[in-house]
Formats: sequence, C-alpha cells, structure tokens
Amino acid sequence: MSKTIICILATVFCFTVIPLYPQDNNRQQIITNNAQDNNIFYHVVERGQTIYSIAVTYGVEESILYRLNPGSRDIIKVGEKLRIPQKNAAMNIGKDNQGYFFHTIQPKETLYSLSVKYNVPAADIVEANPGLSVATFLIGKNIRIPSTTDTEVTPQEKQIVITDVEYKVERRETLYRITRKFNISSDELLARNPDLKNGVKAGMVIRIPVKEEIIVSQQTAASNEKDANALLSTPAKIDRPDTINLVLLLPFMTEETIPTSNTRFVEYYEGLLLAIDSLRNKGVSITLTVRDCGNGVRKLEGILKEKALSEAHLIIGAVGDEQIAPIADFAKKNGIKYVIPFTSKNDDVLSNSYVFQVNTPHSYLYAKATQAAYEMFYDYNIIFVDTNDPDDQKEFIRVFKQELSQHNITAKDVLYKGESFYGDIEALLRRDKRNVIIPTSGTLEALNKIRTPLRTLAEANPDCIINLFGYPIWQTYARECMEDFFALNTYIYTYFYADNLSPDVLRFYSKYKIWYSKNIPNTFPKFGILGFDTGMFFLDAIYHYGVNFESNLSRINYKSLQTGFKFYRVNNWGGFINTNLFIVHYNRENYRTIRHELK
Repeated sequence: MSKTIICILATVFCFTVIPLYPQDNNRQQIITNNAQDNNIFYHVVERGQTIYSIAVTYGVEESILYRLNPGSRDIIKVGEKLRIPQKNAAMNIGKDNQGYFFHTIQPKETLYSLSVKYNVPAADIVEANPGLSVATFLIGKNIRIPSTTDTEVTPQEKQIVITDVEYKVERRETLYRITRKFNISSDELLARNPDLKNGVKAGMVIRIPVKEEIIVSQQTAASNEKDANALLSTPAKIDRPDTINLVLLLPFMTEETIPTSNTRFVEYYEGLLLAIDSLRNKGVSITLTVRDCGNGVRKLEGILKEKALSEAHLIIGAVGDEQIAPIADFAKKNGIKYVIPFTSKNDDVLSNSYVFQVNTPHSYLYAKATQAAYEMFYDYNIIFVDTNDPDDQKEFIRVFKQELSQHNITAKDVLYKGESFYGDIEALLRRDKRNVIIPTSGTLEALNKIRTPLRTLAEANPDCIINLFGYPIWQTYARECMEDFFALNTYIYTYFYADNLSPDVLRFYSKYKIWYSKNIPNTFPKFGILGFDTGMFFLDAIYHYGVNFESNLSRINYKSLQTGFKFYRVNNWGGFINTNLFIVHYNRENYRTIRHELK
C-alpha cells in the first residue's frame, strides 16, 4: 500500500503537511506551640520538588514560604517539613471554580472520618483528589477538601472525639507544664507515654490526646462507613473505546512564516503516523485529527470549539504555556487525557489530573540522576573538575553535592589550569579504590579540555581505575569522543537514548525511509522517534486499559526506542510527570554501549 493511501486511512486531515521519590510514608504531624498554627499545615518535601513548585501546588507566593520557612531560601531537603499557610477555601479557587482547603492525613483517620469531620460526602473528597487510593491515603500526605455551603449545624449534630497526635518536647518543659498546656491530666499523658516516668527530655516525641469537635450532618451521618472507605479501593472502570480518537495539535504554521523548528514538528508527526500504522497492524482502530494551532491562541480558540476535539480520547501537542493552559483546561472540563510532549516547564500538571508531561522537569531529573550517581559511586574517590566554562551545570552539581553530604561522603574539587591539570588530577587519584571524574560543565569544549589528559593518565597508570561521568548532551559528541568514552569507562545520565545498533531502532529507520523517502534527521533527541514512542505508549495504554489507563500505569511495559515512560503523579489532585531515567554505559570491557533503565 502506498504511503499516501496509508496516511489517508490513518488520519482525518484539516490540511496537508509537506515533508520530561517516594517519601517516608510513616511521617506524622507534630504539633508546635505557635498560636498561629491553626492557619498552618505542613508539606513533606519529596525528591525533585522546589520551593516554586510547592508554592504553585498550594496557590501561595514563594515569598510567603520563605518567610514561614527561613532556611528554605538556601536549600530544602527531602523529608523536610515546610510550613504552608492555610488559605480560606473561598479564596483558594481551582480552575474548576471549586473552593478547597488542604488537610494533612493524621494517624487513624479514614476517608469516612474526614467526610464526617468536614461535613463533605466521601465521594466529593475522592473527586477532588483523583489520585487518592488505599496506596496514597497515607499519614502525612496532603489532600484537598472541597468547601461546602452547608454551614448551618445544630448542636445535636456535633460530637467530641479524642485523637492522639505527636508533640516534640521543648527545652525546659516539665510534665506539669505539658499537662497544663494541653489541659490533660498526668495520668492520661503517662498512660500514652510510659517513658515519661523516667523523666522529660527535650526533643522527645510524645503522644498527646486531643479533643476535637466534629460535625455530623444528616447527609454524612447517613453514609455507610464501610461503603465510604471502600471508595479508595474501588477499581476504575475499564472503558475501552471501539475506535480511539486522537487529536494532534502542533504549530506547523502552514499559513504563517515557517521557523526552522517547524521541520522538527513535522518529524514528530511523521513518527506518530508510524506508531498508528504499527498499532493498526495489531488490530487497534484509531482516528487521527491533526490541527495546525499556529502561534498564540487565536487559531487555537476556534479549534477547541470543534466537535472532533470534544470527542477525543487523547490530545497530544502544543509547545508554550500560552497554548498549553487553555488545552489543559479544555481537557479537564471534557475528561480527556492530555499529553504535553516537548516542554519540561509547565505548571498545569501540578493541579490538573488529566495532564501527562513527557519531558522531565530539571529538578526531578537532577534529583533522580544524583541519587543514581550516588548509588553507583558512593565508594569511589569522587573528583569534581571545575572547567571554568560559562555554560556549567551548577544546579546539577549543587544537588549532587547535597546528595553526597546527606550520606556523609566527601568529594574532592580541582580547578582546571591548562597544562598543570595532568599533575593536579594525578595527585588526587587513589589506587586503593576506583576514581570517578565529574566535570562541572557538559559542553564539548569542557570535555575536550580533560578527556585526553585523563586517558593518558589511565593508560600510564593501569593500576589506577578511572571512570568519567557526564551529561545527556554528551551523546551528541559520540563521533568525536567515542574512543575516549570507552577508554574511560564512561557513564552518562539521560532521559533519552536511541541505540543505533538495536534491531528495533534499525527497523524504525528503515520504515521511516520507506514511508518518507528520506533518512531521519541526525538530531538529538530525534523527534520522529519521540512521536513514535509517545504514540505507541499512550494509544496502546488506552487500547488495553481504557481511557482511565492511569490506574494501570504500573502494568504498562512498553520497551521504548528512545524515550522511556515512568509516570509519577505529583500529588493527589494533580497530573503526571515522566521520571524515567537512563544510565548509558560505554563499557570498556567489551566496547559496547549499554542503556540501563532505572527503576
């Protein structure tokens, strides 16, 4: 069948195209003595999170978080508890115009008890937190509580319950002062904390019984506790459409001045068509609607009113925030999964459960890469080389050194000084353990400064093991540096890598050339393979697990050609970011390049 016929069968055209860390689940709230803490809740920092992303998540300004958490301006650490201001639900309005406030799950709390406490149906809480399940309803995790207009509560509908919370003893506090502070008897306190009989010490974490008034309305009181809690374990209905309706929105700009980047979007589209063809051969029925969304939102506003958009099961596309935001809102309103394929800098994923962000944000990428590097090199002699390059990797190096510091590992630093580098680095090498050299820049200029001296050192000192560790961009230097990469047993971290000797990749290249009468451009990453991988992953996921495939993400095992997919939900009410990471090893023993996918 000719290329033209296949393309027509595969798509519904509107025009013709010319050829992007788990935390401790047992962390508990600790009461402080600040009188303003009624308006404060806590967030436990996870890997990859930044002050900016946390501020956006809760709808507060960064400056407020810095003020409430003074040390956070310099650094935030995984597991650290940040104070977050509790905004009034009437002020904290989401994009769905629903008001919310936040609740940190406490010991012994259940979905039913929260429903009763806040006078909100359990189903409404689940709806406000699409990621909520038995696996994510965890002590210390935060969830959104939708506001209610039912504020008239009679005295007969109030109950007093007693729950235990944790309290950290301050300096100079006594048993008597603690009992007075919380208005409890010493017998109640000792019954829960027998160790206090041996004395009260600063820093001790003890359990305090706290009386709390909860509201029981007729609506929530009539709810069945078993049925309410069962909402967390109810499996999502697998709704497999007979035909998957896919919409691709890209700035081809066929009616405008075409920029150089336009060719890469066309290449992405071509790769997506190959994925559709591959799935069609396996019996998957797909209808593709393609639209040129141009620049800005002028054309996009009209496109989003089309019937094909509202009937879509999956939308892929857009580049900048100006277009991504309205598409994300549209997808949420219409219950459509939305894939952002290019940018790693977007805030919609933090509050929109329908968004899937393919490119990993740098903060998550660095967090995972430095953790992987630590696990590989924790017993090595680690040497950072400052190459004096303006295009350095300051943030990656900062995160890496922070990771080492948390494990009490000391690394060495050396400044590159031209001809003296050989002697400077030789003086820092160890012969009783392996050495790994990490330049502070990923540029080819920086790599060229150090690779020859390091290789000469390695060859002159066979009893001294030297490894090199570097960056995603290094794979673009393979033609010039391949021999040195192998000689130095090099490792790089990257979120994309295509093995050109892999049979699957070679088959893709061959099919691409047959369809489009050209070789795929030699760029990194290759947008054609990105389009293929994206189409194969998401369309096959819908085919096997329905439009609500996100509940089965752990069961999807697609072997990617270039971009792997390991999606992580950013919070209980937000979307998904791709945290997949490869470690590529230029193995000196067999001169093979091996791609390892991290778990």
